[in-house]
Amino acid sequence: MKKIIFFLLVSCAAVSTSARTVDVSSSYTGASHFDQVRASAFLSPTLNTLVGVEAKWAKEHTFKDHIYAVAVPFSLEWDMMYTTIRPFYYFKNKSYQPGLQDTSAFGVNGQMRLDLRQDEVNDIYTQAFLSASFARQKGTVFYEDATAENRYYSQAAYQLGFSHTMFNAFGFDAFGTVFHYPDGISGVTGLHSIMDQQELADTQTLDIMHELPEYTLAGKITRMWAENNSSIYVGYRYGEYHTTDPEHSVIVGNSFYLFQRVAVDLAYNHVRTVHNKNRRDIFRIQLQTFF
Repeated sequence: MKKIIFFLLVSCAAVSTSARTVDVSSSYTGASHFDQVRASAFLSPTLNTLVGVEAKWAKEHTFKDHIYAVAVPFSLEWDMMYTTIRPFYYFKNKSYQPGLQDTSAFGVNGQMRLDLRQDEVNDIYTQAFLSASFARQKGTVFYEDATAENRYYSQAAYQLGFSHTMFNAFGFDAFGTVFHYPDGISGVTGLHSIMDQQELADTQTLDIMHELPEYTLAGKITRMWAENNSSIYVGYRYGEYHTTDPEHSVIVGNSFYLFQRVAVDLAYNHVRTVHNKNRRDIFRIQLQTFF
């Protein structure tokens, strides 16, 4: 626990020490097969820019050592467009099995949001967003002929989505993601890697994903109470993978203000492969404050 607390403090210090106002959040996500802590801090040096630092600590049962990762997002806003660049890096993790490569990863995610409709009278807004990501992972690739190869392996992901809000009370999101493998996917049955696939795209799950996706389709419905700064949301995702069975994911959550400047987000995620072969239940609590 001391290591977790120290990790959170160090993650936020670089930003918060130089900012007059800063948004800080931290979260814990837990399941039977992993524990994960995230922390982030953001500031706005100008009216149309946002910079921050993110850090992640995870303990997975399939890795001997703890997993550490950092990201440095930067956002820029124009009149009708909002762009974000988010480079990330996973520190080296030693393999616990003989013959498996020590793992690490790095990459970048870029997203552009475009306002399609702004009806301020009726509080109706529509946005479209497009993201593209690329990552290189150092690990062990497994093949159909029972051979394995220690190497760098590249991935890319492209996501297109729409977000629509009505009357400041209802929100609807829909998005799809396709994944590409520049080094080839033919004959690949698995990858011993450290990176969570959600570094490349939001796939509407709280789970840590190491399998190699083919595509995902997701949607989310939110009921908001703006006067109370609270909401309830339900999300669903279906995904097909090159290295495992197709999956269904359902998320339900509730966000609200615990105190004047402290917001809470509680979420539950049920994930299962088709025919209920592999089921997981995941819980998350997130705290966010502004000062």
